[in-house]
Formats: sequence, structure tokens, C-alpha cells
Amino acid sequence: MPVIIWINGGFGAGKTTLAEELHRRLSDAVVYDPEDVGLMLWKWMRPNGDFQHLPSWRELVVATALSLRKHHAEMLIVPMSLIRDAYRAEILGGLADAGEEVLHVFLEVDAGVLRERLNARVAHPDREWDQAAREFGMTGVDEMVAAAASQPVGTLMLRSDRLTPAELADEVLARADLREVHRDGKRMRQARSLESKLKTKRTDARTQSSDRGARVWRG
Repeated sequence: MPVIIWINGGFGAGKTTLAEELHRRLSDAVVYDPEDVGLMLWKWMRPNGDFQHLPSWRELVVATALSLRKHHAEMLIVPMSLIRDAYRAEILGGLADAGEEVLHVFLEVDAGVLRERLNARVAHPDREWDQAAREFGMTGVDEMVAAAASQPVGTLMLRSDRLTPAELADEVLARADLREVHRDGKRMRQARSLESKLKTKRTDARTQSSDRGARVWRG
């Protein structure tokens, strides 16, 4: 069972929407957005193009995921574009080398649909990052569409321009074999809760019996 679901694809492919739908169903999972790591680095350095080019970003993305898994989350949902083959291999390979099981999902979308979605996005004029990300996304549409052909074996390829977010989530959970696991987990929690209540009742019963015995002995 994968413990990290990495949602890859171009800007506007629907990664965040799918992550939200998965999180709605897997509420115990943590949604981890590596873009926040990049924005953190830009606070310390002068922004200069794509933060994915920074070795520090790629190292910190892996280190942060591993730390979250170790201390805070049994499962991570990660919506992040990794279009460049070398960067994808470095990050996903780093997670695998650390013993993490990753389900890599790639959302395919036609170039025209991507452009429509990016044009429809509402960017805040006072937020330079929104504007830059939108412009960067538009210039890289063709590269993002072409990247679908170079995804590694084992990648779950899904058409987000043909499936709804709910249908995409169904496909991801089916591949991850998480629908049954999720239900089993719920049953296990219910069973543990019932077992705990039964133990409490048995303990109370023994206590009451002991109290009655003590009263009889004292009498």
C-alpha cells in the first residue's frame, strides 16, 4: 500500500483539485505542497526563475516528506509538477531509497484545455508569485503536454480533461488499493473502540465485585 501519493502534471492539470478530493476521502492523510518549500527559499534568496532548479529545493522536498512521514503522517498526498525527468528521478528516487512506497500519478490534459484553464485562473495583481506562476505555466504548456510520453513505468496515467475529480480519485484509490484498506481501517478503529469499552465494563464489574466482597468481609 503506497504511503505517498504524488500527483504530477502540468500547471492547470487539476493536481490541487484531485489532492483535495483524495484528502476528503482520506482525512487522516497530510496534503504536502512542495511549492511552499520553494517559496520559503525565495524568502532567503533573490527569486530567480524556477525554484526547482535549486538543489536545495530538491533536497528539502525529500527531507521534508520523510520528516512528515516519520513524525506526523501515515500518508502524504503531494500535488506537485515534476516535468523534468532528472528532477523527478532525483526526488522520487530519493523517497524510494529511503524506503517510502510512492504511487506516482500523472494527469494528462490537452494543450488547449490547459491554456483555457490557466487563462481562467484569477491572479491577484498584488501578488507577484501568482502572476509569475501563471506566465510560467503558459510558456511551458507544450513541454508539459509532451512530458506525458516520458513518464516512468508504473506511473498511473489519467486524463483529467475527461474524468471528473471524483472519478480521478476513484482511479487513484483503486490503484493504491486504498478503498478497502480505508474501510478496513474504519472497522478496525470501531473494533478497538468496542474492545476498549468492553474492557472498561469488565474492569468496572471486577471493581464492583471486589467492593461487594470487601463489604461482606468487613461485615
